[in-house]
Amino acid sequence: MVAEVLVGLNCRPGRLYVDGTVGEGGHAAAILDRSTPDGELWGLDQDPAVLQTATARLAHHTSRFHLYNYSYTQLGEILEEKGAPGVDGILLDLGLSSHQLHQSHRGFSFLGDEPLDMRFNPQEGVTAAHLLNTWPPEGLERIFKEYGEEPRSRKLARGVVEARRRAPFRTTQDLVRVMSQALGPGGRRRGRLHPATRVFQALRIAVNQELDQLDFFLSQAPAWLLPEGRLAIISYHSLEDRRVKQRLAAWEQAGVMRRLTRKPLTPTTAEVARNPRARSAKLRIAEKFS
Repeated sequence: MVAEVLVGLNCRPGRLYVDGTVGEGGHAAAILDRSTPDGELWGLDQDPAVLQTATARLAHHTSRFHLYNYSYTQLGEILEEKGAPGVDGILLDLGLSSHQLHQSHRGFSFLGDEPLDMRFNPQEGVTAAHLLNTWPPEGLERIFKEYGEEPRSRKLARGVVEARRRAPFRTTQDLVRVMSQALGPGGRRRGRLHPATRVFQALRIAVNQELDQLDFFLSQAPAWLLPEGRLAIISYHSLEDRRVKQRLAAWEQAGVMRRLTRKPLTPTTAEVARNPRARSAKLRIAEKFS
């Protein structure tokens, strides 16, 4: 949804934009191209590996970009350090990057057999394996239910606890096998959704405290924007989108920001054909009142 993001952020020369989830630099490159010759971009990402890719991708823009191995929740620290009053636009794309799914070897996908890590920054926090091996069944059930919206959360949590008594969880296929066993032959697939999908989402959210980070960001974002600054957020599941939708409505009611998208923008059929992972993307945009 690059074109929609560029329009939504109102990208122009001479302005300062933040890509809070810069990843491999796709959106960042487009923002810099649109804001040439003197627009500036700050890119933030918790994953140090993807920042190397982004650095190479954006290199031809020379001094017009700066990358930080920070969470987007730390934008306020950068503004304070730089002595900047605010920025003209902020983008969050809350999806996983291709690198994380296919090259990081941190267990974000259940299709391979990789270590059950799932940390965006492999130097911080606890792994998904640690969580599975140590949390009580009630905690696991809550994670699966609240973060994965998994209707069979209790059964899966019990299956995890029983399995770890025999051997600790180490790899993604350890978890996939246990879930398949817990659900039995009739629960292996429901429609197009693999039974591992919701649990992997839930574990990733828990490991990286994703919803807490999003809530904190939404509590601060208007203060980080200049008057008439734009905020664009792409979410991929209802837990994220619901938070963004509700906060944008509350800001508008309070006279802080106005919604530019009453209903979220979604990818075109052609874009989904090129990138099937985009099918669940929802883009919401708001502008700070002057």
